[in-house]
Amino acid sequence: QVQLVESGGGLVQPGGSLRLSCAASGFSFSIYAMGWYRQAPGKQRELVAHIGNRNIINYADSVKGRFTISRDNAKNTVYLQMDSLKPEDTAVYYCNKITKPASWGQGTQVTVSS
Repeated sequence: QVQLVESGGGLVQPGGSLRLSCAASGFSFSIYAMGWYRQAPGKQRELVAHIGNRNIINYADSVKGRFTISRDNAKNTVYLQMDSLKPEDTAVYYCNKITKPASWGQGTQVTVSS
């Protein structure tokens, strides 16, 4: 059974940093490209960063230069380091496989506010 558990969210001031983690289980993690998505209130879920099984990385323009995605295949975990956070980054953040996505986890809330 595929399971995705996101953690690391919280309340942070503009300009601050957070590191999100996503622990995956139930599938061959190392062979799948993984992505971080976010969904703000009233908006559609969007892909903000993804990392391939050969560490090929892409970012949405809105987070490029501020977010860094990484993975640890030994721990079946994907990370999202978020720096220089802005109020518009406020959302629930989720991880998932890029292909054959699994059921969504509970996500982790990120709130950027002074």
